[in-house]
Amino acid sequence: MALSSFRDACPTVKNILLLDSEGKRVAVKYYSDDWPTNNSKLAFEKALFTKTMKTNARTEAEITMFDNYIIVYKFIQDLHFFVTGGDDENELILSAVLQGFFDSVALLLRNNVDKREALENLDLIFLCLDEIVERGMILETDANVIAGKVAVNSMDPAAPLSEQTISQALATAREHLTRTLFQ
Repeated sequence: MALSSFRDACPTVKNILLLDSEGKRVAVKYYSDDWPTNNSKLAFEKALFTKTMKTNARTEAEITMFDNYIIVYKFIQDLHFFVTGGDDENELILSAVLQGFFDSVALLLRNNVDKREALENLDLIFLCLDEIVERGMILETDANVIAGKVAVNSMDPAAPLSEQTISQALATAREHLTRTLFQ
C-alpha cells in the first residue's frame, strides 16, 4: 500500500495550536500546506481566536466549523488549545487528539497549566506534539503514554535520583550499567 493511499485512509490533523488569552502563539505545529506562508498562518490563528474567544470551552471541548475546517478546542486558564482537521474528518478522533494533548500537557506541568508554566516548559510541549502527530498522521492519543515518552526523552541524566520518576531512575541506572559493561 502506497504512503499516499495510506494517508488518505487515516484520519489526519491539519494543525495543533496552543494560543494565549490574547490569541498570541505559545506553541503551534502545522502539518498541512493549506497555509503556505507565515502570514497566512497568523491570519488563520487570529481569525480562529476571534471566532472562539467568546465561547465557554472550559469544562469540555467545543467543536466548530471554520473556513471549511473542523476545529476542536478547549480552554484552561489563560491557554487555548485547538486541533484542526479537514471538513471530512471525524470529530471524535480530533477530540481524542485534543484531549490527549491537553491531558499530557497537564501531566507534564503537574496540573499547573498556564501561560508562564507553558513557556518555561515549551520543550516538553513540542515533544508532546511530536509524540501525538507526525506529518499530520495521528500516532498516539493516550496522555499517559505521551507524557511517559516525553518525560523519558527530556530527562536530564545528571539530575539526582531523588528528582527522577521511577521509570526515569531505571532508565538512568540501565544507561550507567550499559556504559560500565562496555568500558
